[in-house]
Amino acid sequence: MTRPIALITGASSGIGAVYADRLAARGYDLILVARDLERLRASANRLSEKHGVAAMPLPADLGKPEDLERVAWRLREDSGIEFLVNSAGVAASGSVLASSEADLDRMVFLGVDVLHALTAAAAKAFSARGRGAIVNLASVVALMPEKFNGSYAAAKSFVLTLTQSLALELDPKGVRIQAVLPGFTRTEIFERAGVDSSGIPASMMMDADRMVDAALAGFDIGEIVTIPSLDDDGLWSSFDEARQALAPHLSRDKPAARYVPKAAE
Repeated sequence: MTRPIALITGASSGIGAVYADRLAARGYDLILVARDLERLRASANRLSEKHGVAAMPLPADLGKPEDLERVAWRLREDSGIEFLVNSAGVAASGSVLASSEADLDRMVFLGVDVLHALTAAAAKAFSARGRGAIVNLASVVALMPEKFNGSYAAAKSFVLTLTQSLALELDPKGVRIQAVLPGFTRTEIFERAGVDSSGIPASMMMDADRMVDAALAGFDIGEIVTIPSLDDDGLWSSFDEARQALAPHLSRDKPAARYVPKAAE
């Protein structure tokens, strides 16, 4: 591989596959990570032929610690890698109470533990090299957790929080990081979770191609948080300003007046 390299998880289909195509078009060689080796090989061959880049399949079940460590090792040791897209994950098939503990554990492990391990490995390696970029796929449910499976929403909230915090650490090191918060996106994730997506209004479902193109446009203009479907970016600015306004009130030497017993006043 002679060009800068992008490593993409969940690269065999859906959002990850679109990122692979778009980053190849931008001149990146590719390391494609997913479980299905045959699909990865087909994708690698197609992208190499289409864009004239080198594309290497790296089969890994990120739910297995030994496979996760193999991918993290590649991020740490391969100095050619300059772009990481954390796209691997699974969807919730119902509420927390209606889901098995095994399914919830796998979903949280992929959405939190795996993403955290790869983000931390890339952040340290890229910082040492003085260059690089990390894109973490979160979700709009991070902003409205009461509307969806609580474990899934909490995992996506973790992604958003991690990204926002790391942005301050990484910027002086020459490393970019972005959280992408899609709404409903047309991919195989619904079918794999056993969810019938036909009931979702068409006006709420974005094609993966359009979602990734919007996310990359947000990346290009320097956004740390990109919500592809949000027309009025002032709404996000207001939301973030309100959050920042809480800061002076969150840690004080005495409780708020409404929590003080009347007898103690």
